[in-house]
Amino acid sequence: MVPFDNGNFISITEGKEKIGTLVVSIGSVGRTSTATVIPSKSDTIFLKMVSERVALTINGICIFSLNIQKELELESMKVLMDEVMEIIKQ
Repeated sequence: MVPFDNGNFISITEGKEKIGTLVVSIGSVGRTSTATVIPSKSDTIFLKMVSERVALTINGICIFSLNIQKELELESMKVLMDEVMEIIKQ
C-alpha cells in the first residue's frame, strides 16, 4: 500500500510483481463511483467491493490492483478484505 493525502494505491501480487486487474474508486459521504481500468476474467466484483470499501473508509480515492495466478476462493477473499481494512485503519 502506498498512502497519499487524498487516497491510497493498493497492489496485491502473487509471484512476480506485476500490475494486474486495476479498479479505481472515489468515495465521499456514503457514495462511491468505481471504474474498472484493466478488467479481469474473474474476481472483478471482489475488486470493486474492496476498492469501494477503502474509498468510503478514507473518504478519498482507492486505486486497487490485483495480480494472482488463479481465481480466489471465498475464504481467501475474506482474509484479503480483512487484512486490507486492518492496514487502512492504522
